[in-house]
Amino acid sequence: MAEESVNSLHFLDYWRVIRDRKEVVLAVALMTIVTGTFYTVMMPKKYTAQTQIEVRDEQLDVDPFGNRSSSGAGYNPFFLLTQEKIMTSRPILTKVMHNLNLQRVWGAELNEDKSPLDAEETRRMLQRSIRVEQDRDTTLMNIRVTTENPKQSAEIANEIASVYQASREQDVRRKIQNSIDAMSNELRLQQERVEEAENKLEKIRSEKNLLLVARTYSGSISAELQRIQMLEQQVSAARVEMIQSKTRMDELSQLDGEQLLSAAVYTVSDPALVALRQQYIDANVSLQTMLADGTLGENHPNIKRLKGAIDEIKKQLEESLDGLKRGLSADYQVRKSKVDSLQKELDELRALDIESQAADLLPFERADREVALQRDILTALRARVTQTGIELEVPRTMVHIVEEAEAPERPSSPIIPLNIVLSVVLGLLAGVGLAFFVEYLDVSLKTVDEVEKYLGLSVLAVIPQQSRPLTEAGHSSGQGEAYRGLRTSLALLAREGNQKVFTVVSGGVGEGKSTTLFNLSYVYAEQGSNVLVIDADMRRPVQHKMVGLSNKKGLVNILLGELEPMEAVQETGVPNLSMITAGRIRRGTLGIMNGPRIRALLDKLKPHYDVILMDSPPILGVTDAAILSSEADGVLLVVQYRKYPKLISLRAKRMVENAGGTLMGAVLNNINIMRDDYYYYYHYTTKKYYGNTRRETEEDAAES
Repeated sequence: MAEESVNSLHFLDYWRVIRDRKEVVLAVALMTIVTGTFYTVMMPKKYTAQTQIEVRDEQLDVDPFGNRSSSGAGYNPFFLLTQEKIMTSRPILTKVMHNLNLQRVWGAELNEDKSPLDAEETRRMLQRSIRVEQDRDTTLMNIRVTTENPKQSAEIANEIASVYQASREQDVRRKIQNSIDAMSNELRLQQERVEEAENKLEKIRSEKNLLLVARTYSGSISAELQRIQMLEQQVSAARVEMIQSKTRMDELSQLDGEQLLSAAVYTVSDPALVALRQQYIDANVSLQTMLADGTLGENHPNIKRLKGAIDEIKKQLEESLDGLKRGLSADYQVRKSKVDSLQKELDELRALDIESQAADLLPFERADREVALQRDILTALRARVTQTGIELEVPRTMVHIVEEAEAPERPSSPIIPLNIVLSVVLGLLAGVGLAFFVEYLDVSLKTVDEVEKYLGLSVLAVIPQQSRPLTEAGHSSGQGEAYRGLRTSLALLAREGNQKVFTVVSGGVGEGKSTTLFNLSYVYAEQGSNVLVIDADMRRPVQHKMVGLSNKKGLVNILLGELEPMEAVQETGVPNLSMITAGRIRRGTLGIMNGPRIRALLDKLKPHYDVILMDSPPILGVTDAAILSSEADGVLLVVQYRKYPKLISLRAKRMVENAGGTLMGAVLNNINIMRDDYYYYYHYTTKKYYGNTRRETEEDAAES
């Protein structure tokens, strides 16, 4: 319960600050709202057009050879992020600029002389107007363009999609064409090798004068010859495999990163590698999804654990790819060793065959086999070139424009209702912030707790704002109860020390000490005490004005010896209340107040009155207040709510103590009860109580 009350008090303190400074809050909020609304109205209208495209990997629409799955490599967020950057790259934007002639068009709109814009400036403007976003968990990309011209926004968005689509197709065709050119060059070289082998075969036949039927002149093919022919076929097949292995090894050795991983999946059918790649993609997609939700931060255990899993998978992928490269290299070396081994075995058999066969037939057979080998290689190369050429002509839909942009009818910005709402919110936040800042700078005394804690004095009464003399407000008014409470507190304190002479002081001008003193004397007199008010503020006397008395003679004349104290006493018209006015001060009389004279005056007056109250000037400005404090039985310190810094009241207290005065307590004056919840309950109950009392009194009078 104690904790709940503390929290409630804190909330009320914050609310009190806002209520006290509501003018500041409303002024700042109004200024922010007007500024935001004016700025919103003056802002140029922007129009956003959107083109939606589907981005696919490099795959054939229809694979005529059935080498790849029609579904492609699947969803790959890294590929899509890469394409997103490519769409806003310099080459794409430069092509769009040239196609739409944006340098001239924007130059005519922005330059007074209608001169074209600089190419780099135009590109920067174009890049700022573009935003490319991926539809979540899809291969769809949204190209949004925002300009001041709705038709121009749609044209730019559609042109970016078209240029990007053409760029993707050209890049793929260029890579395939380069591969065809390289294989065609190798095909020409292989054709030359075949021709060279055929010429060599023909030369041997001519030199040896052999007929083609001579190949079987022995009547039957020997076991050694069959072995040689079989080895030649194996060498031919192994050499083709070696060339293919070397080609794969050379292609993969030139790639790295995502390109190597994608190529490796299609080049080497390794289920473990495919599974690792899919795990890596799925883990990254999960990480991006969790981060995009905004519910988990970078340091959340789940995020860290997922990142660790991604790093481990990536490490395994890198090891697998390194192992793949080493495996391809080892495979090539194995195939090369196999070719060398078979070739060595073939050479050995041929050597044996040379010994056993006729010297004329052996060179021809060897040359004939070489021709067959070179022709097989030539046939394989021709098939590959033909297949690649066919793939070049097969359509590839890598970029599909799903929805073209249309000129928007309504502007996308500014959003006037949203901006006004934001202005209201920001204005209120700024106003509240400024209110708390002003409250922080305010070092005046604002609450009873602050007065008691800072000054070390008990607060005897809390006086509401705009209090008037009770002769005007009436003794039954709600504010009169505050002074009755002050009289009660002071009477209880004075009873212990048999005190009857009091002075009221304040640290600065205008803190309400004179009104407080008069109303205190009024309630004393109202209770039947014989009260005397002495207006000792000779520079700014006001007590005589409250009861309409003359100020021609008074305290000044008593201190100058011109009048006896009882001769200066005037009746106020209020029962039991008398007054000695200040009198008119003259030149040379400012220093007439001193301790002995005041003491002598009070000694003569005490026997005639129950209570003597002395008004005084501000203690920080005039020494008279210190003299009065030293001679009075008790001193009341009046502190005005939110008027002077705390140091003023603290300094006034110390001056009273240094003068030897006895501080009875403090009075917190001029409280704005209607605005301050701290004191509202007291005001409400008092007003209600006295309102009922007056109503009952009027009813009793009517009945009588």
